[in-house]
Amino acid sequence: MASKTSKKEKRDEAAATAVVSMPFLVKLLEDHRDALSKEFKSAMTSLEAKLDFVQETVTDHGNRLTSLEANANHLSDKMEELEAKCAAMEGSYNKLKAKAIDLESRSRRNNIRITGLPESIEGARPTDFFSRLLVELLGDQVLTTAPELDRAHRALTIKPSPGSRPRAVIARIHHFRTKELIIQEARKRRGKLFFQGKPVAIFEDYCPEIVEQRAAYREEQ
Repeated sequence: MASKTSKKEKRDEAAATAVVSMPFLVKLLEDHRDALSKEFKSAMTSLEAKLDFVQETVTDHGNRLTSLEANANHLSDKMEELEAKCAAMEGSYNKLKAKAIDLESRSRRNNIRITGLPESIEGARPTDFFSRLLVELLGDQVLTTAPELDRAHRALTIKPSPGSRPRAVIARIHHFRTKELIIQEARKRRGKLFFQGKPVAIFEDYCPEIVEQRAAYREEQ
Protein backbone atom coordinates (compact mmCIF):
# COMPACT_ATOMS: atom_id res chain seq x y z
CA MET A 1 0.00 0.00 0.00
CA ALA A 2 2.80 2.31 0.89
CA SER A 3 4.51 1.46 -2.40
CA LYS A 4 1.44 2.40 -4.41
CA THR A 5 1.17 5.66 -2.52
CA SER A 6 4.82 6.49 -3.23
CA LYS A 7 4.40 5.86 -6.94
CA LYS A 8 1.33 8.03 -7.08
CA GLU A 9 3.12 10.85 -5.30
CA LYS A 10 5.98 10.69 -7.76
CA ARG A 11 3.58 10.86 -10.71
CA ASP A 12 1.79 13.82 -9.17
CA GLU A 13 5.11 15.55 -8.52
CA ALA A 14 6.27 14.96 -12.10
CA ALA A 15 2.97 16.25 -13.46
CA ALA A 16 3.19 19.33 -11.27
CA THR A 17 6.74 19.88 -12.40
CA ALA A 18 5.64 19.54 -16.03
CA VAL A 19 2.79 21.96 -15.49
CA VAL A 20 5.13 24.45 -13.85
CA SER A 21 7.91 24.06 -16.44
CA MET A 22 5.83 24.56 -19.63
CA PRO A 23 5.09 28.25 -19.07
CA PHE A 24 8.70 28.79 -18.21
CA LEU A 25 9.84 27.04 -21.34
CA VAL A 26 7.37 28.95 -23.47
CA LYS A 27 8.57 32.22 -21.94
CA LEU A 28 12.15 31.20 -22.46
CA LEU A 29 11.50 30.37 -26.09
CA GLU A 30 9.66 33.64 -26.63
CA ASP A 31 12.50 35.60 -25.07
CA HIS A 32 14.99 33.77 -27.22
CA ARG A 33 12.86 34.39 -30.30
CA ASP A 34 12.61 38.10 -29.48
CA ALA A 35 16.36 38.31 -28.96
CA LEU A 36 16.99 36.58 -32.27
CA SER A 37 14.47 38.83 -33.97
CA LYS A 38 16.17 41.94 -32.60
CA GLU A 39 19.58 40.68 -33.67
CA PHE A 40 18.25 39.81 -37.11
CA LYS A 41 16.61 43.22 -37.49
CA SER A 42 19.81 44.94 -36.35
CA ALA A 43 21.88 42.88 -38.78
CA MET A 44 19.43 43.59 -41.60
CA THR A 45 19.46 47.31 -40.81
CA SER A 46 23.26 47.34 -40.86
CA LEU A 47 23.30 45.31 -44.08
CA GLU A 48 20.77 47.62 -45.71
CA ALA A 49 22.87 50.64 -44.72
CA LYS A 50 25.96 49.02 -46.22
CA LEU A 51 24.06 48.09 -49.36
CA ASP A 52 22.78 51.66 -49.67
CA PHE A 53 26.35 52.94 -49.31
CA VAL A 54 27.60 50.47 -51.91
CA GLN A 55 24.76 51.46 -54.22
CA GLU A 56 25.60 55.15 -53.81
CA THR A 57 29.28 54.41 -54.46
CA VAL A 58 28.48 52.38 -57.56
CA THR A 59 26.16 55.12 -58.81
CA ASP A 60 28.82 57.77 -58.16
CA HIS A 61 31.45 55.71 -59.95
CA GLY A 62 29.04 55.14 -62.81
CA ASN A 63 28.45 58.88 -63.12
CA ARG A 64 32.17 59.52 -63.04
CA LEU A 65 32.81 56.89 -65.69
CA THR A 66 30.10 58.41 -67.85
CA SER A 67 31.70 61.83 -67.41
CA LEU A 68 35.16 60.46 -68.16
CA GLU A 69 33.86 58.68 -71.25
CA ALA A 70 32.22 61.89 -72.45
CA ASN A 71 35.46 63.82 -71.84
CA ALA A 72 37.46 61.11 -73.60
CA ASN A 73 35.16 61.27 -76.61
CA HIS A 74 35.44 65.06 -76.62
CA LEU A 75 39.23 64.89 -76.42
CA SER A 76 39.29 62.24 -79.14
CA ASP A 77 37.26 64.51 -81.40
CA LYS A 78 39.59 67.40 -80.61
CA MET A 79 42.63 65.23 -81.33
CA GLU A 80 41.21 64.20 -84.68
CA GLU A 81 40.51 67.84 -85.46
CA LEU A 82 44.04 68.85 -84.44
CA GLU A 83 45.56 65.99 -86.44
CA ALA A 84 43.63 67.11 -89.50
CA LYS A 85 44.82 70.69 -88.98
CA CYS A 86 48.41 69.53 -88.42
CA ALA A 87 48.27 67.45 -91.59
CA ALA A 88 46.95 70.46 -93.51
CA MET A 89 49.63 72.71 -91.99
CA GLU A 90 52.32 70.14 -92.78
CA GLY A 91 51.13 70.04 -96.37
CA SER A 92 51.21 73.83 -96.57
CA TYR A 93 54.64 73.90 -94.92
CA ASN A 94 56.03 71.38 -97.40
CA LYS A 95 54.65 73.41 -100.30
CA LEU A 96 56.10 76.63 -98.91
CA LYS A 97 59.41 74.91 -98.22
CA ALA A 98 59.53 73.57 -101.78
CA LYS A 99 58.77 77.05 -103.12
CA ALA A 100 61.44 78.60 -100.89
CA ILE A 101 64.00 76.02 -102.06
CA ASP A 102 63.00 76.66 -105.66
CA LEU A 103 63.30 80.43 -105.23
CA GLU A 104 66.67 80.11 -103.51
CA SER A 105 67.88 77.75 -106.23
CA ARG A 106 66.76 80.24 -108.87
CA SER A 107 68.57 83.04 -107.04
CA ARG A 108 71.74 80.89 -107.11
CA ARG A 109 71.27 79.92 -110.75
CA ASN A 110 74.15 82.11 -111.95
CA ASN A 111 76.43 81.33 -108.98
CA ILE A 112 79.58 79.26 -108.91
CA ARG A 113 81.48 78.01 -105.87
CA ILE A 114 85.28 77.91 -105.94
CA THR A 115 87.15 75.91 -103.30
CA GLY A 116 90.85 75.70 -102.46
CA LEU A 117 91.77 79.37 -102.85
CA PRO A 118 93.86 80.83 -99.99
CA GLU A 119 92.23 83.41 -97.75
CA SER A 120 92.53 87.15 -98.49
CA ILE A 121 94.19 86.79 -101.90
CA GLU A 122 91.36 88.74 -103.54
CA GLY A 123 92.27 92.05 -101.97
CA ALA A 124 89.91 95.02 -101.96
CA ARG A 125 88.29 94.29 -105.36
CA PRO A 126 87.22 90.63 -105.27
CA THR A 127 85.05 90.77 -108.41
CA ASP A 128 87.96 91.95 -110.56
CA PHE A 129 90.39 89.48 -108.99
CA PHE A 130 88.18 86.39 -109.36
CA SER A 131 87.16 87.41 -112.88
CA ARG A 132 90.81 87.42 -113.97
CA LEU A 133 91.46 84.26 -111.94
CA LEU A 134 88.81 82.33 -113.88
CA VAL A 135 90.57 83.18 -117.14
CA GLU A 136 93.87 82.09 -115.59
CA LEU A 137 92.42 78.78 -114.37
CA LEU A 138 90.45 77.83 -117.49
CA GLY A 139 92.56 79.55 -120.15
CA ASP A 140 91.81 82.30 -122.63
CA GLN A 141 90.76 79.70 -125.20
CA VAL A 142 87.71 78.93 -123.03
CA LEU A 143 87.15 82.44 -121.69
CA THR A 144 88.28 84.85 -124.37
CA THR A 145 87.54 87.77 -122.06
CA ALA A 146 87.29 88.10 -118.31
CA PRO A 147 83.70 87.20 -117.35
CA GLU A 148 81.53 89.89 -115.83
CA LEU A 149 80.83 89.18 -112.16
CA ASP A 150 77.90 90.79 -110.35
CA ARG A 151 79.48 90.01 -106.99
CA ALA A 152 82.03 87.74 -105.35
CA HIS A 153 82.63 86.96 -101.70
CA ARG A 154 83.76 84.27 -99.31
CA ALA A 155 81.26 81.86 -97.76
CA LEU A 156 79.53 83.49 -94.80
CA THR A 157 81.29 81.54 -92.07
CA ILE A 158 83.93 82.43 -89.49
CA LYS A 159 87.29 83.19 -91.03
CA PRO A 160 89.52 80.15 -90.44
CA SER A 161 92.78 80.33 -88.55
CA PRO A 162 96.07 80.24 -90.52
CA GLY A 163 96.78 76.77 -91.86
CA SER A 164 93.11 75.73 -91.77
CA ARG A 165 90.99 74.97 -94.80
CA PRO A 166 90.07 78.26 -96.54
CA ARG A 167 86.48 79.29 -97.07
CA ALA A 168 84.87 78.77 -100.45
CA VAL A 169 84.41 81.68 -102.83
CA ILE A 170 80.92 82.35 -104.18
CA ALA A 171 80.78 84.35 -107.39
CA ARG A 172 77.72 85.39 -109.37
CA ILE A 173 78.35 85.36 -113.11
CA HIS A 174 76.35 88.02 -114.94
CA HIS A 175 75.59 85.87 -117.99
CA PHE A 176 74.08 82.43 -117.45
CA ARG A 177 75.68 80.97 -120.59
CA THR A 178 79.10 82.04 -119.35
CA LYS A 179 78.40 80.40 -116.01
CA GLU A 180 77.37 77.15 -117.74
CA LEU A 181 80.54 77.24 -119.84
CA ILE A 182 82.67 77.65 -116.71
CA ILE A 183 80.91 74.72 -114.96
CA GLN A 184 81.21 72.43 -117.99
CA GLU A 185 84.91 73.17 -118.41
CA ALA A 186 85.55 72.75 -114.67
CA ARG A 187 83.92 69.30 -114.79
CA LYS A 188 86.17 68.27 -117.64
CA ARG A 189 89.25 69.43 -115.71
CA ARG A 190 88.23 68.17 -112.28
CA GLY A 191 91.41 67.41 -110.36
CA LYS A 192 93.52 69.31 -112.91
CA LEU A 193 92.94 72.90 -111.81
CA PHE A 194 95.67 74.47 -109.64
CA PHE A 195 96.43 77.87 -108.16
CA GLN A 196 99.86 78.51 -106.68
CA GLY A 197 100.46 74.77 -106.75
CA LYS A 198 97.32 73.92 -104.76
CA PRO A 199 94.25 72.13 -106.19
CA VAL A 200 91.20 74.23 -106.95
CA ALA A 201 87.66 73.07 -107.77
CA ILE A 202 84.66 74.87 -109.27
CA PHE A 203 81.11 73.68 -108.58
CA GLU A 204 77.50 74.72 -108.87
CA ASP A 205 76.35 76.77 -105.88
CA TYR A 206 73.46 74.63 -104.66
CA CYS A 207 71.37 75.47 -101.60
CA PRO A 208 71.90 73.16 -98.56
CA GLU A 209 68.66 71.21 -99.13
CA ILE A 210 69.65 70.38 -102.71
CA VAL A 211 73.12 69.35 -101.54
CA GLU A 212 71.54 66.93 -99.04
CA GLN A 213 69.18 65.53 -101.68
CA ARG A 214 72.04 64.97 -104.12
CA ALA A 215 74.15 63.29 -101.42
CA ALA A 216 71.25 60.99 -100.47
CA TYR A 217 70.68 60.13 -104.13
CA ARG A 218 74.35 59.23 -104.62
CA GLU A 219 74.25 56.98 -101.54
CA GLU A 220 71.27 55.10 -102.96
CA GLN A 221 73.05 54.41 -106.24
